[in-house]
Amino acid sequence: MDPIGRTALSPEVRKQVPVTEKAVRNALRTVKDPELNLDLVVLGLVYDIEVDGSTAKATISLTTPMCPAAGQILEDAKAAVASVDGVEEAEVDLTFEPPWTPERISPLIRSSLGI
Repeated sequence: MDPIGRTALSPEVRKQVPVTEKAVRNALRTVKDPELNLDLVVLGLVYDIEVDGSTAKATISLTTPMCPAAGQILEDAKAAVASVDGVEEAEVDLTFEPPWTPERISPLIRSSLGI
């Protein structure tokens, strides 16, 4: 099984699986902000996901433009998107528009953090 609990598919079958936004979002749940130890989706850092055939593109942000782990987070996010069955081309763009704020964190997690 892979990190998000799927059974491994052969490369031939993997290429034939239709890519969905939900599958890309689930893959991005495996990428964590190392300082907060929470995933990009829960933190509200995933701004957009576009799927066009076998190409998947995610637009993400960081909690701060000066994030020391930016390179690693971007690398991990691209690897996560590329791991989705059916994805042959993965792109991850970084944006700071609009700037991330704690209000983007999932309400349940925000509550547990006392925010």
